Amino acid sequence: MVDDMKVNQVVDERKGYAGGEEEGAGRGYELPFLLLAGFRSLIDRLHSVLAHQGHPDMRPAHGFAMQAIGARGATASEIGRRLGVSKQAAGKTVDRLVALGYAARADDPADARRKLVRLTPHGVDALRRSAVVFDELRAEWAATLGADRLGELESGLRAVVPPEAFRLDAAGWLGGS
Repeated sequence: MVDDMKVNQVVDERKGYAGGEEEGAGRGYELPFLLLAGFRSLIDRLHSVLAHQGHPDMRPAHGFAMQAIGARGATASEIGRRLGVSKQAAGKTVDRLVALGYAARADDPADARRKLVRLTPHGVDALRRSAVVFDELRAEWAATLGADRLGELESGLRAVVPPEAFRLDAAGWLGGS
């Protein structure tokens, strides 16, 4: 049976629910939410800046897909595998990236039967600008937390996050089926 007191701990916490007397006791649920909220705040701010820099239609899923395409290009099947979605779902995302001018389809020089998806100069520009904005956002976090504390946070996360967790399939994972 579910404990009614802890069904919506995040909301309850904001209403004054205390998970325990010790610092952090009974608040294990909070860590994934804080990590997700931190991620979301960075991504939301990134897209706000990108919108003002000539990329108003770019969405978080587009960034994941463009990373999956990579510098050398990829087929829709490869993109789907990298994102953890079906070839059809990857194809829809690619269609959108092509329509927005971030990617283009081209013949694969190694196999005329295959089509490669490649980033256009507009897509490369979006990724380059994203890198600059992420550096600026990190500098803001360093100013707020202190450079040493932020460095410790990053080091700590590197220590507990397994290397195989660095995958692009977040959208597929969050989507469930």
